This record gives sequence, structure tokens and C-alpha cells, in this order.
Amino acid sequence: MDLGLTGRVYVLTGASGGLGFATAEQLVADGARVVISARAPERVVAAVEALGGPERASGLTADLSDPETPQRLVAAAREQFGRLDGALVSVGGPPRGTAAQVTDEQWRESFETVFLGSVRAARTVAAALTDGGAIGLVLSTSARGPVPGLGISNGLRPGLAGVAKDIADEYGPRGVRVVGLLPGRIMTDRNRELLAATGDAERARAEAEAGIPLRRIGEPAEFGRLAAFLLSPAASYVTGITVPVDGGALRGL
Repeated sequence: MDLGLTGRVYVLTGASGGLGFATAEQLVADGARVVISARAPERVVAAVEALGGPERASGLTADLSDPETPQRLVAAAREQFGRLDGALVSVGGPPRGTAAQVTDEQWRESFETVFLGSVRAARTVAAALTDGGAIGLVLSTSARGPVPGLGISNGLRPGLAGVAKDIADEYGPRGVRVVGLLPGRIMTDRNRELLAATGDAERARAEAEAGIPLRRIGEPAEFGRLAAFLLSPAASYVTGITVPVDGGALRGL
């Protein structure tokens, strides 16, 4: 299938690795160009090189908690590649701990980055897009059901799913689409960290896989391919939804 990505331009946050980078790889492989951002400059440089260098990718060192970051990304896309067709908004996972265990400061910091940073990025990009543009918010299966030990994610992700729906309603008449993606267990650095934190990573992995109908943890590229499709013109009549990428782990219909 031709996804219609050739020549299109996307900005991706938190994309020096993990799910953001996996999506950038798929977009570039199908002919798009990307502007990626992350907090570590050396990782941004390495990611841009891995994506094919300046003809295909550009990078910014930026943090979503900075109110200037979204507009910087929009400006960079237009300056580097002459247009903007969409965005994938991804941030690192918040601290581990139950909702009662984490501190007020951890809640505040996570709200500024995970919640408000994502909202600010989505609304800034949405305002800059024209007919055919698309935005994907990387959330979590915690948007539909609490994940044990991830209280902040359980608190913030459902709210972001509601925000994505609200923005989809507002910008739909302009032809701009907004979707939420709900990754489950996918083997990123974040999930390696969560498995290691149990004290027995191999056992924790086996237990996690036993609860997944496909009986395995997913690969980043499997997320990236779906995200690239949803951002592409091939998904032109899909908006306002949340899509699990979890091997069937969520039990709701």
C-alpha cells in the first residue's frame, strides 16, 4: 500500500529512541522527512544520522516542559523542509510508584511534561496544520485500565486521551485528524527499566508475556508501522480514536 507519505513532513518529540524513533524510521522509509526532538543533544545527533542525515531528518535539543518547544518544532519543519503535515507527540514515562506513594513534586513535574507539555504541543501543531494534517499522541494502555505501580501514568494518560478527542472534534472541520496510541508492553528502554526494577527481569518478562494473547512483548517497529499509517493520508477517515498496540492485552472490546 502506498501510504502517501512521500514529501510530507512530520515533527516527533521524544524521538531520539524508543517509540518516537521507531515511528520516525517508518516515516522516513516511506518517503517522509522528519524533525525530531529530545533532551539529550548527543542522542539527537545520533538519531538524525541514523535516519539518513540532513536530507531526511533534522533535530532539536528540546524539552516539552519548555513552552517554546512546540513553536520551535513547527518553525524548524518549515525552515528545514518547507512544510508541516503532522506530529507524533511522545514523552518519557513518568516515575514509578503508586498514586499514593509518589510525591507532590513528582506529580507536578510529570504534569508539566507528560500532560501540559503534550497538550501544548498538540494544540500548537494543530493550529499550524491545514487540511490533511494529522497528530498522534503516544499515551499508554493505562488510558483504559490502570497499570500496577504506575500511578502517575494511570492518573494523567486518561486525561490526555480526553484531550485528544476534544482537539479532534475542534479541528476536524478543518480536515485535521488527531488520534491517541496506546502502547502496551513493547521492548523499549522504558520497559527494560520496568522489568529490571522487579529484581528478576526474566521472570517479570515471562509473567508479562503470559498475560498477552500473542504471548510476547512487542517490538518498537511494530508500533512505528501503525503510527506511521495513522499519520499518513492512507488513514484519512480515522480521527478521534485511541488505538491499542498491545498484543491483545487490554480486555475491553
